[in-house]
Amino acid sequence: MSVAGLTLTGMSVLGSRAADAVVEEDVEPDGGVLGRSYRALSIGIVSVVLLIAFEATAVGTAMPVAARELNGVALYAFAFSGYFTTSLFGMVLAGQWADRRGPLGALTSGIGAFAVGLVIDGTAQSMWVFILGRAVQGLGGGLVIVALYVVVGRAYPERLRPAIMAAFAASWVVPSVVGPLASGAVTEQLGWRWVFLGIPVLVVFPLALALPQIRRRASGPVDAEAGAAAFDRRRIRLALGISLGAGLLQYAAQDLRPLSLVPGAAGVALLVPAVLGLLPPGTWRAARGLPAVVLLRGLSAGSFIAAESFVPLMLVTQRGLSPTLAGFSLAAGGGTWALGSWVQSRPRLAPHRERLMTGGMLLVTVALLAAPSVLWHSVPAWTVAVAWAFGCLGMGLVISSTSVLLLRLSAPEQAGANSAALQISDGLSNALLLAATGAAFAALGGGTSATTTTTSSHPAAFAAVFLPMAVVALAGAWVTTRMRTEAP
Repeated sequence: MSVAGLTLTGMSVLGSRAADAVVEEDVEPDGGVLGRSYRALSIGIVSVVLLIAFEATAVGTAMPVAARELNGVALYAFAFSGYFTTSLFGMVLAGQWADRRGPLGALTSGIGAFAVGLVIDGTAQSMWVFILGRAVQGLGGGLVIVALYVVVGRAYPERLRPAIMAAFAASWVVPSVVGPLASGAVTEQLGWRWVFLGIPVLVVFPLALALPQIRRRASGPVDAEAGAAAFDRRRIRLALGISLGAGLLQYAAQDLRPLSLVPGAAGVALLVPAVLGLLPPGTWRAARGLPAVVLLRGLSAGSFIAAESFVPLMLVTQRGLSPTLAGFSLAAGGGTWALGSWVQSRPRLAPHRERLMTGGMLLVTVALLAAPSVLWHSVPAWTVAVAWAFGCLGMGLVISSTSVLLLRLSAPEQAGANSAALQISDGLSNALLLAATGAAFAALGGGTSATTTTTSSHPAAFAAVFLPMAVVALAGAWVTTRMRTEAP
């Protein structure tokens, strides 16, 4: 990641082993990520992740009310896909920006765009304006997530990166529990608009805390003497292609008519060359090292998130749980995810990282196989909560580890682009697998059963979601054996 050069040394933390040695020597007396040298930076960037996490968990609660009041229920899905498609473009742009000029500009612009999008949403008077706000949010979110990876790669020595990645994961624990409850209370008492309008005010604190540290530790191009290189216009065009292609495929999957084959084919035509151009060569065949890391991120995140989206719906329609109870079935997962991320950050376990990741993917596979067992009414409904807690433990082991390995395998001048590739694999897999599972669910009558009765007569629709995703997760377990650059 070309996060930036340290102003005191004129070198990137990732620039060379010598630079790493200097940083290690300088910061060792200060301890870990909350030591004197890193405290303000760590608190600042973790606070940014905390706010993004809170927004992500809170918006889902307010979104149905917003769509109904704006007479836009028919456009409901586009409020999510609009965020996703622009975030893909933002990820690639941030990688280019950070590698050439450091992460500071991408980070501040991303936070600004994220806040502007929230304000547009909170003041929207029509659904299309609301969707525009979500698209602006997505652009900002894509910029921020890649820029934060670059900051970690540049500002922290290798020994501290697993800990800060674990802190990022832990930042989702409280929002995963508090976010829906707080959003529901605000929506009921003050109105859904305040869910969106209240968050931008909270951005001021993390910016004030983190930006001076980022400017000092991670600003400017990797090679200060060479100066900033020009942006790669080809990658920017590919980023536009991947965003438009993903959007067209999502639209085609939601509109199951013969005519939808036209936008679907156009989406594939745009998406395939863009993906091949933006992801590391060999990604799709799980080539050893960096390509396998990027592929694993997509397989793990896509399979798990696609299935998780249907857990509350399955519990409500098949077992008659209230939406609140169904949502709480996932609450324990926030804690176990953070636990898994903490476990992988332990220094004594670093030599066994690949085995931890294999075990993590097997836990995810078992969780995906166990969850649909509640389709039989003789199986207790709380089985899903237990299974999902173990699945989230596995995800904590895997997701943070892919971030650590990516930084380890990336040259300084390529870290931003590689971080963007990791996030693209994550986001694109989420969208495509969600589209595929959504189409299978609808084709088997899941949509009809979900709206007509609380006791669905089409459990096969849910099985068509979970079982294929378990197969994808199992494939991810095999990919974990390809993490090392050389065969053992």
